[in-house]
Amino acid sequence: MKHRRSFPDVLAGAVFVLIGGAFAAGSLGYELGTPLRMGPGAFPLLMGLIVAALGLAIVVKGLVAGEVVAFGPVPWRAVAVIVAALIFFGFTVRGLGFVPASAVTALLTTLASSRVRPLTALAVAAGLTVAGTLIFVVGLQLRIPLVGPWLGF
Repeated sequence: MKHRRSFPDVLAGAVFVLIGGAFAAGSLGYELGTPLRMGPGAFPLLMGLIVAALGLAIVVKGLVAGEVVAFGPVPWRAVAVIVAALIFFGFTVRGLGFVPASAVTALLTTLASSRVRPLTALAVAAGLTVAGTLIFVVGLQLRIPLVGPWLGF
């Protein structure tokens, strides 16, 4: 009986192992603390190890019981638009402020799909902007201006 291998599963699992391992290794530069008084490095270490373990499980599944699946065509338009949106956000969030930068970024990411209608794109952008503002600015209290100096408010 021949084992089927899934190259996409092995590749995806390896990426998870690398990312989890990087977070775990990076967290070792911070104080870990004790289980009752965790330091700033404890949570990233734990999450990095969990992500790496899940990645390892995906690799094993791909090697042992994977489905033979070939990669389809790469959606280059989607990849380029999403990367451009993330770069836009990174370069403009301080100048435009969180709300405008988030809204434009969300609108840009909807361009990754040719099936999204303009009204749906606006609704998604509004919802993501409100959710992001509530989570990051209100909930986590990040010190990012809602509207930045570039807009003159």
